[in-house]
Amino acid sequence: MSLEAVNSVKITHHYQDLIRLFDATFFKQYNTRLIKGEDEPIYLPASETCKFNQIIFAHGYYASALHEISHWCLAGSARRLLEDFGYWYVPDGRDQQQQSEFEKVEVKPQAIEWALCVAAGKDFDVSTDNLSGSGQTDRFAFKDKVYQQVCYYLETGFPSDAETLIKTLALHYQTPWPLLSRHFCHSPSIAAAS
Repeated sequence: MSLEAVNSVKITHHYQDLIRLFDATFFKQYNTRLIKGEDEPIYLPASETCKFNQIIFAHGYYASALHEISHWCLAGSARRLLEDFGYWYVPDGRDQQQQSEFEKVEVKPQAIEWALCVAAGKDFDVSTDNLSGSGQTDRFAFKDKVYQQVCYYLETGFPSDAETLIKTLALHYQTPWPLLSRHFCHSPSIAAAS
């Protein structure tokens, strides 16, 4: 199916489908499940209270699930043993320096998230995740950095687990495969992050 045909067909996205696809693709190999959460997203490694790793996404939001999966794809085996992969995180309300650090660590996961969105036939926009902070961001510049990372991945290959899920989503949603740079709309009009 061509990209134009995909764009003309409205795809309905249900988080339940994403949970099922993730489970079928990764549970046996990694003992990891995608879980709909009620509050903030978090990654929890297996423990005495839960025998499998959990990627918990916020409120059943499909986009939240894709974002959290993107972090998981990058984490690697050592970080997957740590709560929230051991990553630094300062919530909404960051100052300028904190916002700059946030954006540096978000380029790669958001590039993967963008590819997952394209494979699922879902709109993507960068998230600066700092609505009430003093750390302002140039969303155009940040989206350009994410786009450059997408182009790098298209040239050199996505991380293995990301590549596997991208293919799985493309097959499920009948979107173009392999992904090409023309599948990524890099326009100056950026909508507000959801």
